[in-house]
Amino acid sequence: MPLADASKSHEINQEAQIHTQEIIVIEPAKAGKRYWRDLFRYRELFFFLAWRDVLVRYKQTVIGFAWSLLRPLLTMLVFTLVFGKFANLPSEGIPYPVFVFAALLPWQFFSNALAESSMSLVTNANMISKVYFPRLVVPTSSVVVSFIDFLIALAFLVLLMFWYQIMPGREVLLLPFFVILAFCAAMGAGLWLSALTVKYRDFRYIVPFIVQFGLFVSPVGFSSTIVPERWRLLYSLNPMVGVIDGFRWTILSGGSNIYVPGVLASLLTSTALLVSGLWYFRKTERSFADVI
Repeated sequence: MPLADASKSHEINQEAQIHTQEIIVIEPAKAGKRYWRDLFRYRELFFFLAWRDVLVRYKQTVIGFAWSLLRPLLTMLVFTLVFGKFANLPSEGIPYPVFVFAALLPWQFFSNALAESSMSLVTNANMISKVYFPRLVVPTSSVVVSFIDFLIALAFLVLLMFWYQIMPGREVLLLPFFVILAFCAAMGAGLWLSALTVKYRDFRYIVPFIVQFGLFVSPVGFSSTIVPERWRLLYSLNPMVGVIDGFRWTILSGGSNIYVPGVLASLLTSTALLVSGLWYFRKTERSFADVI
């Protein structure tokens, strides 16, 4: 065969191979069912990110995981002095250190989850801009990492209750409900802020203010019973009010009865946060790789 004919035949074969090659486009799933299947398929990535964040958070620290306990412990001491000794606020018949620490558990979980998840997408910008995976994995893993700190602090609360000879009653069986409620509030707010931070970097400065402000408007250092009755339901629209009151009621089994309308208001607010956060996150998810 002449050289020119062989070269022409080779070019024709290459063109035929190009036309017959399958073109694969990687993009986020449009249908809901497929997206949730993708979340399950990428579960190993979820565990990897969560474990990586745990290691990075306490890498090259002297006391390691003890930092997750030291922060609420120091806050408890300050609140006990300011609100318990100086302001002499009521603690519903419970020793003030235990009263405050039981409230700090859900609050620290919420505030840490909010801070970590809000910056999670920006922190993982290189990975998000190069490969496809369900972006929901990133903020969710940040919330789970904050829950590990919560469990460590919970173990210390058990020791603190043993020291003060406080035994939980049967109300403690409802504790998982309030843990799930805290998860919903943290996850919903985290999804909103993580998606907004991708487009508006101002939120990296707004989130610390939200956390600081929320600490003083939530019943951490005081009981929500001091709020006037006519304002209490409105006050309970803060999703952490019902969560904190519920934690105290289930764990300490003392003081006043649970304010049911407040719990229902917090449940409504937390659910609305989670549903709307998922909706907004999914709506803006396709543009993350372009904007980030």
